[in-house]
Formats: sequence, structure tokens, C-alpha cells
Amino acid sequence: MQHLFLACAGMLAIAACSGQGGAGGVVPNGAAPGTGNLNPTNSNVRALCDAPAAPGYARCFSLVRTDEYFPDAPQYSAQSLSPSQTLTPTTASGFFSALDPAHIQSAYGLASLVSTNGIGQTVGIVDAHSDPTAEHDLGVYRLHFGLGACTVANGCLKILNQSGLASPLPTFDAGWAGEISLDLDMVSATCPKCHIVLIEATTTSDSDLGKSVVMAHTKGAKQISNSYGGPEWAASSPYYTIAGAVVTASSGDNSWFAGPQQPCSFATVVCVGGTAIYSYASTRGWFETVWTGDSTTSGTGSGCSQYVARPSFQIYPADYCASASGYKRAEADVSAVADPFNPGVLVYQGNTGVTPGYYVFGGTSASSPIIASVYALAGNASTKLNAQSLWAAGAAHSLSLNDVVIGSNGATNGFTNAVGQTCTPVLICYAMPGYDGPTGNGTPNGIGAF
Repeated sequence: MQHLFLACAGMLAIAACSGQGGAGGVVPNGAAPGTGNLNPTNSNVRALCDAPAAPGYARCFSLVRTDEYFPDAPQYSAQSLSPSQTLTPTTASGFFSALDPAHIQSAYGLASLVSTNGIGQTVGIVDAHSDPTAEHDLGVYRLHFGLGACTVANGCLKILNQSGLASPLPTFDAGWAGEISLDLDMVSATCPKCHIVLIEATTTSDSDLGKSVVMAHTKGAKQISNSYGGPEWAASSPYYTIAGAVVTASSGDNSWFAGPQQPCSFATVVCVGGTAIYSYASTRGWFETVWTGDSTTSGTGSGCSQYVARPSFQIYPADYCASASGYKRAEADVSAVADPFNPGVLVYQGNTGVTPGYYVFGGTSASSPIIASVYALAGNASTKLNAQSLWAAGAAHSLSLNDVVIGSNGATNGFTNAVGQTCTPVLICYAMPGYDGPTGNGTPNGIGAF
């Protein structure tokens, strides 16, 4: 927390660090989507999905603000920009509200690419259960932000079950429906020209979700996002080893203290961590830190796998992720915005039990589809299998990645995580120049590293 405070003080942007929102209203009574619990130390954010009941099952990693809600026409900030406007570097008194597509594209150096890149690319989204209003809600979001129609009828969108059929779709679940809305909107925001195939798994089991990943590739996706996970259960999985596709997965929302998560820790998966991002008076126009956390609050996941051996492409200090059985795989590989308060992302929701409108979401469920969509903008995922290019770019200090150097998601001084590991060396849970666990090799600055 000290690191985050120093970052904010240096920016003269205390309002941003406090999670100040825009002009939206409090979420209507009973309108907070999802079945998960309120954060024990901050009742203004809710986890959409409960923790998995047993090993081999997953939870989604979406968080939703319970204190911010915007009706169908979201005049959420005096400084908010329409997609046609150019976002330029701002002062610390500038933008503090949830990110829309123009801001996401600006933050990651994509604004000049989205008008043409992504044509012919399909991003796969894998989630459990079903969202009956997914196509409608996506249409509202894309229409409002001028992203163009993406429907089943025009061939841009497919919504299928894990067998690859349009019906029957799985049962509705409020939490996973919110996750689906987040995933679809983040792909649209990052890669408006991309097609999308949504595969809805029957259950939250590793088997059903894994089969859905394979089906997404069968249906044309060459970049496949998985915004879910749970405690590690294996050293590898055939479902997440797909030649001709890049598979991304979220590193988790309960900080380093939760321990490594799967499928994120599989060596064939691009493990995506989370950041907080602030408007800043610089050439980039933005400043990023670790999405911080401690043992009781949310924050990006990181850690050392208990089962997965260190891939040859991972390069880090000799004592990092060392164990009695050899060196292990490090989480994460790369990162993008995930903090629901600094500043969160706008998502349109209209499913059963939710007052239709725009909500502020966060969690590493946001960062995984963003990164999968950056791969789609690059257009060469079919030649990749894992995060090798990201590590090569990081080792070369490539300008195609924004190095995140401030913040932490864990603690030293004898603390251990859920699997008994310590934060030693400190780069496992503290940001620093070059590679670190919470943010990997950094965040996208264009598509050069992808």
C-alpha cells in the first residue's frame, strides 16, 4: 500500500487513488449482478461468482461496483470522450471515471489500429452457464460507442454450447451472465473489427470449461480468453494446449495470498495479471501501477506454480520460483487494467434480475479478454502457443510494453500465501523494473510484443 500511495502522491492525483467515480448514481436496490459475496473490507464491490466448491472447478474473476450505476445513456463524467474524439495527455484533474472503448484503446496504444486491424480474426470467449440477453446487451454497448453491429445475423457473433451448437444453451446464472457481458464488451472495446465466438460451458468444471476452449478453436477462434480459475490441480491440460491459437487466462482477484491459479499457471497459457491505471500528464497520457491488495482485499494474482515446471522462455533471477523439485512456472506473463476503483471499465448489463444500464466492472476477468484481443489486432496468434514473445520483448526492454514499476499485491515479513509460499524474492509480489509477478512483463503499448 505504501508503494501505491507514493505513486498517487507523485501524480498529485489523490482523487484517482481514492477511487473517485463520475456522475453516475448508486446501483439500484437489488440490481447488483451476481451471486458472489461483498468484499469483507469494502462493501462497494461484489464478486460475481462464489469460490469453487472443490478442486477441478472454477469461479469467474469479475468484480462489480455496487456504488456506481449509469442509465442507458451513461453521462458518467464531464471529461468522458466519445469514440470520435482524440484523447490527449491530461492533467491530474482530468479523467477519473470508468474506461470506455476510446480510453482502453488510448491507454494501450491501439487507437490508430482499431479501424483496420482485427478484420478476419475471431476472439473466443469461454464462460460457464448462459446469458440470455448477451447479444442484445452487446448491441447496446456497441451502438452507444460507435463500434458497429456485431450480431448473430450478420455473422460477427456466435453463441454456442460446449458441443458447438446454438441450442440448447446452458442454464442461466446471474454471476456468469455478468462475466459474459464483461468479456464481450472488452473484446469489442479492444478489437471492434474482430468477430466473437462465445462458448457457454454446461458447468464450471475443468472438463466442461476445457472442452469449451477446444470448441472455441474448432469454431474459428485463434485467440481464446478464459476469465476464470481456481487453485492449481495439475501440471498440464490438453484442453489448454492448442496449436494454432493463443489461450489467455486471468491470474485471479485475491492477490498473491490466494496462491497460483489454473488454468493461468499452465505453461501453454498466457497468464494475465491486473493493473490500476490513472490519467496522467505524460506523453502516454496514463500511469499504471499494480492492482494492489492484501490478505483480505482484492488484488491481482501472482505466484509460483506448485506443479508446472519453468518454461524455457521464462527468464528471471535464479532464486525466483525455486523449489525442492526444481524451478517452477511464474505468474503472470502480461497485464492490463483490472482495478474496479482505479478506474474500472464500463459494461452494459440487462440480464434477468439486473436493472438495465452501465455498471463499473473490474477484476482480472477484464484484463484477459483485453489481452486476447490485442493478440487478435496483431493477427499472428496462429503461429504462437504461449507467452514466449512477451518474455522476449520484456528481456529486450521493448517499447512495445509499458513497464509497471510501482505497487504490490502481497507482503514480506514472514507472510505466506494459501499454499505456504513466501514472497521471496520480493519481485514475486512487488512491481519493479523489468519482469515482476503481479504485472508480468508489463502492459501493451501497441501490438509489437504480440
